[in-house]
Amino acid sequence: MSNEIETVLSSDAFLVSETDAKGNIIFVNDEFCKVAGYTREELIGKPHSVVRHKEMPKAAFKDLWDTVKQDEVWQGYVKNSTKLGGYYWVHATVYPYKNENKEQCYMSCRRKPSKEDITNVEVLYRTMT
Repeated sequence: MSNEIETVLSSDAFLVSETDAKGNIIFVNDEFCKVAGYTREELIGKPHSVVRHKEMPKAAFKDLWDTVKQDEVWQGYVKNSTKLGGYYWVHATVYPYKNENKEQCYMSCRRKPSKEDITNVEVLYRTMT
């Protein structure tokens, strides 16, 4: 375990981001910025991996991308990093969609996971690569 500071989402938190087909951020809502500690300007155009936590197994993101590239919705638990080096857990739902120019995009909506779910996922993620 690290000594990073955890940001716990409020029960009504709803974090939203959208990316292009390459995973570059094209939209973030205010709640996402607040929790992650970045301004909108710092995030737009950057790879979404800017908030990826080092303890997240690559296999989890492979599953996410394999799912959404098949035009299917993905759900799962993600540990993200904050700008100041802390972390926060989310339950994410990622929706593939085509924008008005028929370009592939992805929208991720995130809520607060339960403590029990986080505990279970931490155990699972330690077994993954």
